[in-house]
Amino acid sequence: MLKYTHFYLIRIEFLGFRYHGWQKQPKFKSVHGMVDKTFEFILEHSNFKTLGCGRTDAKVSADDYAFELFINEDIIPEKLLHSLNKNLPSDIRAKSIEVVDEKFNIIQHAKTKEYHYHFSSGEKSHPFNAPFIRDFGKALHIENMKAAAKLFEGTHNFKRYVSKPATGTDFERLISSAVIEPNTKFTGDFVAHNAFVFKVRAKGFMRYQVRLMMGALVEVGRGIWSIDDLKQSLINFNGTQIKHVAPSSGLTLHRVEFVL
Repeated sequence: MLKYTHFYLIRIEFLGFRYHGWQKQPKFKSVHGMVDKTFEFILEHSNFKTLGCGRTDAKVSADDYAFELFINEDIIPEKLLHSLNKNLPSDIRAKSIEVVDEKFNIIQHAKTKEYHYHFSSGEKSHPFNAPFIRDFGKALHIENMKAAAKLFEGTHNFKRYVSKPATGTDFERLISSAVIEPNTKFTGDFVAHNAFVFKVRAKGFMRYQVRLMMGALVEVGRGIWSIDDLKQSLINFNGTQIKHVAPSSGLTLHRVEFVL
């Protein structure tokens, strides 16, 4: 097995609307694939490895995604950052490059993730919103959704909020924060005035967990579920899976934090 001698933690941001997630997949365009192609062009070789901090779904964007570069070259971070941004496509931007050592493990190292899901409802929104603000159509009861979102906080069994879990999956997750707030990030004449963002923070999330949490909140907003129904979905965790998976285009990985 090839032993690498130099290690770099690289943070990027990207608009995921035209990608099939971070991870490489046959016959699909991915952020990881585009990053590796850019490195091959810059370095003029393929004697390196990149490893991301986790998977993302198709069309999910990131304000802050992290991956590790393994290589046998001593690289000046500032020069590599400049070269990446000169050659990456316009919907991917490198933010920072930090030297780490061989003990750093981007998968196993303690980290916290915060996701934001932007959405609107009521009058149909402008098509330009499609890559980052999900339009749910009929007006939602936002105050009920806010109250329901707070119920996610704390330690709960999220067995009903995961898709195709692996054998032995630990469904207990500590949600340190879950709130719905008015949108302040996206502005412009075409942005819906009644846009909001669901912010959720934890050490880790399971497959589709955040989108299923958002789907349950939308059910509350539509009056299909009561606030107590959502509460019971966390208490009676052996029930059927939550059916409404919120579309991926409204979801953004907002921040990844490591304890270095």
